[in-house]
Amino acid sequence: MANNAKMKIVVLVSGRGTNLQAIIDAQQTKTIASRIIMVISNKENVAALDRAEKANIPFQVITSKGKSKDVYNKELLKSLQTLNPDLIVLAGYMKILPSSVINCFPNKIINIHPSLLPSFPGLKAQQQALDFGVKITGCTVHFVDEGCDTGPIILQEYEKVHNNDSQKSLSLRLLKKEHAALVQAIQLIENNKVILQDRKTLLREEP
Repeated sequence: MANNAKMKIVVLVSGRGTNLQAIIDAQQTKTIASRIIMVISNKENVAALDRAEKANIPFQVITSKGKSKDVYNKELLKSLQTLNPDLIVLAGYMKILPSSVINCFPNKIINIHPSLLPSFPGLKAQQQALDFGVKITGCTVHFVDEGCDTGPIILQEYEKVHNNDSQKSLSLRLLKKEHAALVQAIQLIENNKVILQDRKTLLREEP
């Protein structure tokens, strides 16, 4: 991808869409050159769709409720193939992508996770960190592979854990770090600064 080239981004969501909003804000302020061409939700009537509508971004609901995994995954893959994005961003998307989607878009799917991977993958990462008693946690932006939060790490931000933290208070502080890290990762990718070597990433230092 040439420097400052516009990538076409599809964002997958399932809920509030705060990370989606961070990308929308970055797009509107020209912090990133890329643009969101579609927001896809697997749930109806979620706040993320309201955010897309307010920003005049097309959105689509491919509901997963009441469908087999196979049917849902085929519908999602068909939509993504039609859109043919340069980058797919999972922003609070609460489904595991099937291998059919991952193989169709190799190294073009990223996710934001609220822990310093490989620690505390999966659901309730913040509560996992509190239960384990760590003093530092954080968030990770990574490429998506067929495992659960196991893909190559692009960047990480840390956050200190306070003695009186609850899952809610820690999550709220981490959200700010997530928003910044996700936008920064998109900047790096659109400026061709992320180099994949096997399962590791290198970041170009030169302009």
